[in-house]
Amino acid sequence: MKAPPEPIPRQTKHTKPKTTYNELFPEQAYKLCLLGCNEREIAAFFGVCRRTFANWKKNHPAFADALHRGQKIADMEVAVSLYSATIERVIPTKQAIKCKEVYYDDNGKRVEKERIEVVEVDKVIPADFRSQQFWLRNRNPRQWNEKYDESEDAAPRGVTLNLGSGHNPLDDETTE
Repeated sequence: MKAPPEPIPRQTKHTKPKTTYNELFPEQAYKLCLLGCNEREIAAFFGVCRRTFANWKKNHPAFADALHRGQKIADMEVAVSLYSATIERVIPTKQAIKCKEVYYDDNGKRVEKERIEVVEVDKVIPADFRSQQFWLRNRNPRQWNEKYDESEDAAPRGVTLNLGSGHNPLDDETTE
């Protein structure tokens, strides 16, 4: 007779595999920030929960610094790009043009030669109205936002007007 199989030990707690921090993570996190990933997406990339991700930021200064630097650089690049879109600008571009040369040969026959030349052309990029709206509404919402709520600001202070003494200076003039 065969011996009965050994019972499988029961786990009393559900355990997750422990995710260990790697010294390569700061560089990877930095690059992910430059790609525009937020912290939730970066945590998902590393396969960790938000708590573990927060612990990595707290316990590994290089990781926190890489996140900070990557986010700031990405934000600055977007801000520069957005600002560039708000103003009209001229950019040099290269354009291929067809040049046709017409001449007559020794026999009096018309001959056409074509060649392609690449020339530099200044291209005007007009300012983008929507970018201008976005920029102004976020930079100075009080002045530019259509839905600005003044109740968010402090109550306006009273205005004091100096109306003078009440004496009419024209009464002092002598009439002749």
